[in-house]
Amino acid sequence: MTAASGWTPVALSASIEAGTSAGTQINGFEVVVWRDNSGKAHVWEDRCPHRGMRMSFGFVRGDHIACLYHGWQYDTGGQCRYIPAHPDLDVPSTIKIPSYAVTERGGVIWTCLKETADASALPVVSDDVTPIRSLYIDRSVEAIAPLLPCLPVDGADVTVETLSSDAVLFASGAVRLLIAGQEIASEKCALHIAAIGSVDAAAQKSIAKWAENARRVIEAAPAAPIAKVA
Repeated sequence: MTAASGWTPVALSASIEAGTSAGTQINGFEVVVWRDNSGKAHVWEDRCPHRGMRMSFGFVRGDHIACLYHGWQYDTGGQCRYIPAHPDLDVPSTIKIPSYAVTERGGVIWTCLKETADASALPVVSDDVTPIRSLYIDRSVEAIAPLLPCLPVDGADVTVETLSSDAVLFASGAVRLLIAGQEIASEKCALHIAAIGSVDAAAQKSIAKWAENARRVIEAAPAAPIAKVA
């Protein structure tokens, strides 16, 4: 579950609503994930070129996102279009935030730290999913992967199918989950978890409880493989 393809998950689609933004990291590199008011997702470097303020602290207005510090506004391509202190200025094209390829699949927002990228390397998975949660764990994705078969739901047998270099299909009893792993920093990652198909509120709560227990087990686990946990 490492991002050999270049694509990496950065958020559950449902967690980034239209007109909102959130900051995250990919191997220590800070990015902002935001949606314009039409609902399209964007992933950029999380830094305003002016004074280095995080764009994730800013605010979305239509198809622009503005820096919190001095209100510089950027369009969906990362180009600065408006500077409040100089409203009549024809903003130079050099004032631009690096923007990255982004797509949504399986209820997850994926990015590749390039302007364009081939989405065929992404996992083939249904978009008919129910978001569960993003689970933040003090372990690397690589260290977590071999532990997943040891984490059954209600004691049921577990199968783990590799969908891509950074996503698996986890199945235990009636529960089927897409688990997409994001390396945040050294020994810190996020698992973006979505249930395959429609899942009622009681089942969502049960899976979320399983995920929280899984986090505790994973963080307590030694480097060597652990025994199955009921």
